[in-house]
Amino acid sequence: MQIPLQITFHGVDHSEAVETRIREKVAKLEQLYDRITSCRVVVETHHRNTSNLHKKGEPFHIRIDLTMPGAELVVKRDPKESHVHEDIFVALRDAFTSMERQLKEFIARQRGEIKTHAAPA
Repeated sequence: MQIPLQITFHGVDHSEAVETRIREKVAKLEQLYDRITSCRVVVETHHRNTSNLHKKGEPFHIRIDLTMPGAELVVKRDPKESHVHEDIFVALRDAFTSMERQLKEFIARQRGEIKTHAAPA
């Protein structure tokens, strides 16, 4: 990556374990596509759940912005049901699974494996 990975915590105490997991997940994305220029990951809760990362409470919201030449991919996981992402590691897994899917689709389009429809005139 040309720009170092940015990890931001909002309304959540910083956690080395969470940061390590994010770095592992980003490294996996870089193995899929080595032309990623930047990645920014935001971990937040909207209701200041700073007590404990593993304690039940408000859901975690994860946003991943991945930039590469010619494209920017974004995953924003804002669960509508409060119990869906109460575990930070489940929220991260789901967000990075979605980003990996988007990245694979992008790579396939770059290789011409997926047909794209021409925009109407």
